Amino acid sequence: MSLDQLRAFLARMQKDEALKREVLAAATADDVAQIGLRLGFEFSGDELLRVSGQRFDRVTVRKNDLPGEYN
Repeated sequence: MSLDQLRAFLARMQKDEALKREVLAAATADDVAQIGLRLGFEFSGDELLRVSGQRFDRVTVRKNDLPGEYN
């Protein structure tokens, strides 16, 4: 797992309000992983989902279950 990459991405997100808004607007964990990859951070959507419920500094990763989603 790319936990170090994910931690670094979340740390950057804490400092960058525009990035935070972009991540919060993302529809899926894979979309968040693509945002991270674009910025040079390598982790997958599955890896992000596996840390759901964990806290990294001031960020808690949470999986959102959207009613009616069947992807």
